[in-house]
Amino acid sequence: MQKKNTMLAQQRRMKILELLQEEGSARVSNLSRLFEVSEPTVRQDLERLETDGYVVREHGGAYLKTVPEQVRSLTLQHTENMDKKRVIGKKATEFIQDGDFIILDSGSTVTEIAKNLDEFSSLKIITNSLNIALLLGGHYPFEVMVTGGDFKPPTLSLTGEKAASFFEQIFVNKLFLAAGGISFTAGLTYPGFQDILVKRAMIRAATEVFVVADSTKIGKTSFASLGGMDLIHWLITDSSIAAEDRREFERRGVRVATAD
Repeated sequence: MQKKNTMLAQQRRMKILELLQEEGSARVSNLSRLFEVSEPTVRQDLERLETDGYVVREHGGAYLKTVPEQVRSLTLQHTENMDKKRVIGKKATEFIQDGDFIILDSGSTVTEIAKNLDEFSSLKIITNSLNIALLLGGHYPFEVMVTGGDFKPPTLSLTGEKAASFFEQIFVNKLFLAAGGISFTAGLTYPGFQDILVKRAMIRAATEVFVVADSTKIGKTSFASLGGMDLIHWLITDSSIAAEDRREFERRGVRVATAD
């Protein structure tokens, strides 16, 4: 029983860390409700994560230790699998044409799309990503619009109701959407809850929805559900996608493009 309880505690701490890596900070009271454990238990989890060097505790909660330096240097939290993300970003540009009006979601994979737009001479772009806005803002042929909203440090993005309301009465050709996890049972999921409203508003505004996600996200689930596969038209991923997964996406009406 002790071994099982220890394993459950470790899993919970890793889920808390995953949430903090997405949101930047969290309150003890909110974590207690989310994980259905007592506040003293959450405080013990945060104390352990602080000892391990991941977080800094403060009164009533904790924040990710890397956040202050990350914001100063304008670097993203999620930089794993960058080799896959780079080729996905380049592949995604094949679906963009001059004159398109597009939405670029926040995140490291979508940032790779922004880095590959130099060949275009006329694009209208809406983004909730501050690093993408800064990257593209000096590219004079582009019209770049940034949403309002609450600042989320790990993704250098703007989120919440104000960000979502920006997309009301806006219609774009294409949305390039990030994903935390893609599961045939749970659908599109994300580590944090704040972005769900924003992503739903983005989807409503777009004629075509392209999810850009590396193959390690397939089969993975996170805390918050956006919805099922019927929300998207395309998945752009890397060539490591399993053949049976590709067939299942296509069976569900999602076209798959792979980057080598």
